[in-house]
Amino acid sequence: MPSLDPAQWAVALLALFLVGYSKTGVSGAGTVGVALFALVLPAKLSTGVLLPLLLVGDVVAVAAYRRHADWGRLVRLFPWVVVGVLLGAVVVDLVDDTRMRELIGALLLSMLAVHWWSRRRGPDDPFAQHRAVAAGAGILAGFATMTANAAGPIMALYFLAVGLPMLGFLGTSAWFFLLLNAFKVPFSVALGLITPDTLLFGAMAAPAVLAGAVAGRATISRISPKVFERVTVALTLLAAIRLVTL
Repeated sequence: MPSLDPAQWAVALLALFLVGYSKTGVSGAGTVGVALFALVLPAKLSTGVLLPLLLVGDVVAVAAYRRHADWGRLVRLFPWVVVGVLLGAVVVDLVDDTRMRELIGALLLSMLAVHWWSRRRGPDDPFAQHRAVAAGAGILAGFATMTANAAGPIMALYFLAVGLPMLGFLGTSAWFFLLLNAFKVPFSVALGLITPDTLLFGAMAAPAVLAGAVAGRATISRISPKVFERVTVALTLLAAIRLVTL
């Protein structure tokens, strides 16, 4: 089981709180959580430890928003997501921990660039509705989630770009990540990323994810999305640079 000192435990629990918060509140918090978690654990180990904890948050999110999913959009996305997961599994098996950490940082920086580009094009851009965009988003999300548990920003940008309302965004995201993370479990077990020790660690840390999910559900209607988005982008940028330059 991972051995952490008190400061590392504090960072890990904050990261998991943000992961839980992202499931029922503002999804950008999850990117910060993933980056922070990869700073206190070896990069490959962090992906295996996080997956069962992500599923805890997914179950809470589905329980809260299950009636608001856009199933037509999910059906169009998943074949491409499967392709991305398979590609990601190959990469995880080939790279070492240093390259994995750099990959997580590079993915986060790439997502920030996409976020900026999307904002520049505006919310009514018809390009987002094209099938090729759904295919690209699905493949990139599958790859990012398998290699870094970092599909959240990709899908957040995609769901916003296609115009899903708030509840539709939350419900579609909840089901998307529950199904996606469950699909990843056999691959993570086969790659040695999920073990009895990582599950024990996850059981000890799960209350932080649950606390974050409860907080997200309680505050989603009372926060300023613009302010939180700016803070999330700034923290993600700092964490990504830190991962790339370690």
